[in-house]
Formats: sequence, structure tokens, C-alpha cells
Amino acid sequence: MRTTNIDLESEVKEALDWSPQVDARHIAVSANGGALTLSGNVPTYLAKTRAVDVAERVFGVKAVADELEVRLLKPFSRDDSDIAESIARVFESNVELAKHNLKAKVADGHVTLTGSVDWNYERVEAQRAVARILGVTLVLNHISVKPRATAAEVQAHITNALTRHAALDARQIHVAVSGDKAVLSGHVHSLDEARSARTAAWAAPGISHVEDLMTVELEAV
Repeated sequence: MRTTNIDLESEVKEALDWSPQVDARHIAVSANGGALTLSGNVPTYLAKTRAVDVAERVFGVKAVADELEVRLLKPFSRDDSDIAESIARVFESNVELAKHNLKAKVADGHVTLTGSVDWNYERVEAQRAVARILGVTLVLNHISVKPRATAAEVQAHITNALTRHAALDARQIHVAVSGDKAVLSGHVHSLDEARSARTAAWAAPGISHVEDLMTVELEAV
């Protein structure tokens, strides 16, 4: 059973080093009782999101503070107008996104997305598509999800999805729905389980906000 911050830092560093999608040479890792901080710099925004994703999947990590700075290499530096044009082309060529009136504002490489979609997976797809564009250093996703069902229907959808998920003990997770917001409470055994629960909630029709109040309670190994 992991008992020290040094052990956790070592395992996260190893996970980052072994991930083919992450250049961890300039990433520093510090741990304090399950709370992890990633600092340093990465060459792209996509690398930043991937590093956080890898860290969250390491057993023992209860929370991740992302203090990574996107420091674009010269070949990746682009004008805001070029970035905006690339975003427009990506939206136009994506079958799922082209049907929605999505907008993007670009300032110093920071992209703010607005508009509305029918499902959260479309909202996520828009952010992922923009994150891959060279020159982007931050993505603020303000795209909303149009309501499609009653609160009772959404709550039942989320609860059933959690029950079907093999990696989750749905009995330990409580769901409350108000309007387009789902609140998850209770406890899980890892950040990866918490991510799965949030994914189930986001998949419900009409949900545009998920509040995670779940706590991570590690199992003895």
C-alpha cells in the first residue's frame, strides 16, 4: 500500500515518462497526501490536457492541480487570425459540429467557445477538436447543451448508466438533478472511477453542468 508522497510522485513521473503522447522532460510533479501538482511547461495545449489525464489515472491520486504552462515552440506559434480560420475549417468539416452555430473567440492563443448543441458529446468534441489546433494555448468551453428531458428522466438515465458500469459501485454514488445540472456525491475508489461517473452523467440528455462532490476513498492493496 502506498504511504508516502515520494512513492506517489515516482509513480506519476513513471506514468508520464512511459506515455507516448506526453513529453514529460519539463514537467515537475509534487504530491501531498494524494493531492498532486503538475508544474513546468509543455509545447502545446493538447500536451497539457494529456499530461493531466495520465496523472489522474494513477492509483492513489485524489486530485490534480494543473499549473502547467503552454510554452509554444517557434514552429507552433501562430497569429490569432490563423487560429480562428483553422477553427472555422474544423467546425465546417466535422459532421457532428457543422449543424450547430458554434462560435470561437481567439485572443493571444486563448480560445473561448460559445453556442449550443444537443448533446454533451458534441460539446466535448468541439473542445477536443480545437485543442488539437497548433497555436492554441487555452480552451474555455462555454458551449451549452439544450434541455431535452425532465429532471426525473435525466436522474433515472444517470442512475441506470452508473448501475450498468462494471467499474463502479453505483450504490455508493448519489445523483441529484436540477434543471440542466447533475450533482454527484458519495464516494469512489479512484479518480478514474470518478471520471467514469462524470462521463455517465454528461451522457444524459439535457445535462450541461455536472458538479462533482464525490470523495476518493482508496482501497487497501
